[in-house]
Parts: sequence; structure tokens; C-alpha cells
Amino acid sequence: MKKFALIVAGGSGKRMNQETPKQFVEVEGKPILMHTMEAFLNADPDFHFIVVLPENLMEKWKTTCKEYNFSNPQSVAIGGSTRFHSVKNGLKKINEEGIVFIHDGVRPLVSVKTIENCYKMAVKTGNALPVISPSESVRRVVNDKNKAVDRTKYFLVQTPQTFKVSLIKKAFDRDYNEKFTDDASVLENYGKEIHLVEGNRENIKITFPEDLAFAKVYLQTKTS
Repeated sequence: MKKFALIVAGGSGKRMNQETPKQFVEVEGKPILMHTMEAFLNADPDFHFIVVLPENLMEKWKTTCKEYNFSNPQSVAIGGSTRFHSVKNGLKKINEEGIVFIHDGVRPLVSVKTIENCYKMAVKTGNALPVISPSESVRRVVNDKNKAVDRTKYFLVQTPQTFKVSLIKKAFDRDYNEKFTDDASVLENYGKEIHLVEGNRENIKITFPEDLAFAKVYLQTKTS
């Protein structure tokens, strides 16, 4: 079954305390976004990419691909005002059946195993959501009072959130709702059960400077 990686790369560098958009920050000789895409190519060299970018970064991405000789097949879509709208724009670029992996552009440390787990479950059930268990204690706050809860009943959600193309396109054929916190919540709102698979703990979303420091060390270890 054909595999699509819909890479949502609409972030900025504000929380990284730098002007360069974080998906373009160079780590170990190439931008973070390219490391992310190469993680999928390591799982299957035949992935077709849909890269969703802010309109003002389209030309920069085109130039960057030429600079780094990155010529893998890809389509480019313009990002929207929310993640929902960005993903919806990206899905419009897919015109055939297959499995689509919707992934954050600044999660370059996703493992081949996580991608494989997602694919197998999505083929079987129509969707797959990679998660990890929290390692810290968890407390719930209600009406300014907090209480310890059983952390084994909670999971931290990652990407790639993975779906049968026709199913997720139907789910996104609606107006935006603020309850849509991620792609799986859109499908859940459509009335489908979400199926969990094991993610990988190092699959962090690079948001803060310390995340970038971790990614640099991890990628150095992989390439050494």
C-alpha cells in the first residue's frame, strides 16, 4: 500500500530564542526538517512527502532543497491558521488510496520501529496513534485543587498519527472545532475508535533550546 508522509512544518523560532524558523535550524550538517524526512526514508525509501509550510517560507524551502541536494518526491502545501487547516490543506494533495503518516516537522528522532508500528496498525484498523507512558507522577487540577492520579491510565501522544487516506479525508471534511487538539481527535469526533501503538521516548518535538541540545547529541551518536 502506498505510503504518504504529511509533514507539518509551520513552526517558528520564537521559543527557541532565535530568528531562524526551527524547522530550518541546521543540526549535524542539515536542517531539522530534512532529518525528519530522512527518518521516514530510513523506514521506506518509497515514501512520498507532502510538506506543509507557511506561504512566506515556500521559497526558502525550495532554495534549501537545492542547496542540500534533497530531491525526494514531494508536494508542497500552504499552511493554515491552525494545525487542522494545515493538515486539511496537505490532505488535498493526496488523490489516491494509501496510508498517510501525519507528522510534526520538528520531530526528527522518530524511530523506524515507531513508523512500522503505526503502519501495521493503520493497515489493520484504519488508524494508529503512537504514545508513551509518562515517567513522572501525574496530578490533576480541578477547581484549584489538585490530586494524584494513576499515571498508568494516561499516555503522552506523539506523531506520526497514521490513517487510511480515505478515512482521514472524510473526517477532515468539516469545519474547524476548537476541540480538535490533534489529528486523532478529528477522527474520534467523526465517530471512530482510536488505536494506540508504542512510540519511542526520544521522539520529542523540538520546541525549546534544551530540546535542540538533546537532538544534537542524539543525532551525533547516530552518525558517529
